[in-house]
Amino acid sequence: MIAVSLIIEGHQGLNWARWQRIVAEVEHLGFAGLFRSDHFTDPQPENDPPTVDALEAMISLAYLADHTQRIHFGTMVAPVSFRDPINLARQAAAIDGLSGGRMVLGVGAGWQIREHTIFGYELGDVATRMARYEEALKIITHLLRSDEPLSFEGKFYTLRNARLLPRPQKPMPILIGGNGMKRLLALAARYGDIWNGMFLSPEEFQERSTMLDGLLQKEGRERSEVRRSILHTLIPCRDQADLERKIKRNPGMQTLIAVLNGREPFTGTPDQLIQKIKVYEQAGVEELFFQWLDMDDIEGIRAFARDVLPYVS
Repeated sequence: MIAVSLIIEGHQGLNWARWQRIVAEVEHLGFAGLFRSDHFTDPQPENDPPTVDALEAMISLAYLADHTQRIHFGTMVAPVSFRDPINLARQAAAIDGLSGGRMVLGVGAGWQIREHTIFGYELGDVATRMARYEEALKIITHLLRSDEPLSFEGKFYTLRNARLLPRPQKPMPILIGGNGMKRLLALAARYGDIWNGMFLSPEEFQERSTMLDGLLQKEGRERSEVRRSILHTLIPCRDQADLERKIKRNPGMQTLIAVLNGREPFTGTPDQLIQKIKVYEQAGVEELFFQWLDMDDIEGIRAFARDVLPYVS
């Protein structure tokens, strides 16, 4: 059976009251996990100041760790363009320990121009982002996985006999997300424990998963060492008109639909959603991460848990 987790886009109006309510519900409804994006703002409008709440991701996960017992959780994903990898690893290890070993650390290169411009972080061109990302992954994976001190001299980071204490209770899964067939899949094969494809069709997912198999073989790793997952935007609806109404009244949905670049969100009635999820399971997906964009629609989360989850997970 496939695992189903929710992702909350925290930069689209998340505050403590909403987060506390969502955490309490997801813990008891049968979802596998609850994850957080890590952004200051939406990508548009590019030069305008932020106008909605954006609850800080790592602190919100510390709350989740202390107020749940069952679900796994983490970042989807934390950009190293504004997250120092040493402090990120240190925070993640502490939160993981608080939870009893349930955290997944999703790490990304950074991409959103608006938040970097507004808050003064250097994003850089794509080549710079990827080079910084690989250095950060080398550092994070060593600090979390190895008891040996790390000395590292890179273009972006320098460490001398660095070791994090206390040590993690067990290896923390590192999630690497993205669809890039060359660089990102290679990084997932080298450093990742979970690969997450984004908004892919089942056929596209299978194609990249097969490529990942080959890259893992080159790295001397087994296929089973990297869990396969996918991210989609979930909007349950009765019909096309209902879908259009939901998108129209929710600015966050409008933004995400624009980011999808013509790809359809994961929509439909409960029966249709069950069938779609089973197709992805057959394609080799082990966990589905669903963006839940209407943070106040608690009844919608309950309905999905009641009408869909028992038949797929």
